[in-house]
Amino acid sequence: MRILLVPTALMAAAALAACSSASAPQAPSSALQSPDAAVDLAGVCPKTVVVQTDWQPEAEHGAVYQLLGPGYTIDTDKKQVSGPLVINGKDTGVQIEIRTGGSTIGFQTIPAQMYIDKSITLGYVSTDAAIVAASDQPVKAVVSPLNKSPLSIMWDPASNPTWTGIADIGRSDAKVVVQKGVVFAPWLVQEGLIKSSQLDTGYEGTPARFVADPSIAQQAFATAEPYIYQHEIPAWGKPVKYQLLADVGYNLYPEALSVRDGDLAALSPCLTKLVPIVQQAQADYLADPAATNKLIVDAVAKYNDGWTYSAGVADYAVRTMRDLNIVANDASGPLGGMDLNRVEAAVNTFSPILRSTGATIPERLLASDIATTEFIDKNITLPH
Repeated sequence: MRILLVPTALMAAAALAACSSASAPQAPSSALQSPDAAVDLAGVCPKTVVVQTDWQPEAEHGAVYQLLGPGYTIDTDKKQVSGPLVINGKDTGVQIEIRTGGSTIGFQTIPAQMYIDKSITLGYVSTDAAIVAASDQPVKAVVSPLNKSPLSIMWDPASNPTWTGIADIGRSDAKVVVQKGVVFAPWLVQEGLIKSSQLDTGYEGTPARFVADPSIAQQAFATAEPYIYQHEIPAWGKPVKYQLLADVGYNLYPEALSVRDGDLAALSPCLTKLVPIVQQAQADYLADPAATNKLIVDAVAKYNDGWTYSAGVADYAVRTMRDLNIVANDASGPLGGMDLNRVEAAVNTFSPILRSTGATIPERLLASDIATTEFIDKNITLPH
């Protein structure tokens, strides 16, 4: 779960920028091309494809925001954006509605929210969340816009000049400050990357502790905090260093778009067309993110609920996702693909950790129970 909080000054700026209306069109209508058969979703998909995100609008959700066509509406009461579902200027014949997660849904897990609200078509579910949900709220991933998690551990290079990665932190006695309950913390200990004595679960999402004591290491999202700390936190205002957890073996798919397991058969005709559209939208977003980033930043400002997200962070996030292969062709080949061997390894790695926290995990959980690649178009890839 992302819990980054921002300085009061930034919240105030968002409040000033916010719109007070419950719902206001944010883009003029314009003529769209009629869909060809490959992208005509009318009659095979729900009239409105509802996507439940795992957090506030951000660049990591760019693939679905890219699908919003002209005439979309930002609903500031419900914290959602809706409009025609469009790909490459073609109207697919259905609408898309993108709902905000986090505080908007009471920090409910996405599988739980999907079972509470059956109108949700797709939800953003990480592999570990799918493992936890497998017993009572089973979901199945159908496409993964992100290939690697942006979760990382960051540190101050001036205070710790010899550190080059997480393993160096583990050879020290420095505290590693993380949010309570995150699955990667016991995993880091299990893998021998840090010592259990180093773990400090006091992270609250604010920069105060890191600024006051730069000798510590701290959890971060590579797509946000490095930029925010250098450019948007005056009390810090300098670079940090970090290493992705994914680059030391944290092999989860972080935000796979998933359906309720029991709905998979009924949604299959829709997913056969929709999943390749999502894959293409992610490729289009990375190639030209400007308009979609503007939409994301605008939605955040209008929601005015304490989360802020600047144009600078959005642009930095896209560059970082490209540069660090957070968005990349999967090892299985296509963009958005999921290597089921990797999913199986994640099940084997994280199931014991999650059981140790009290989660009920099926004894014989397979990769195919929580993910399927049947709808992935293997021909959609990012250029090398």
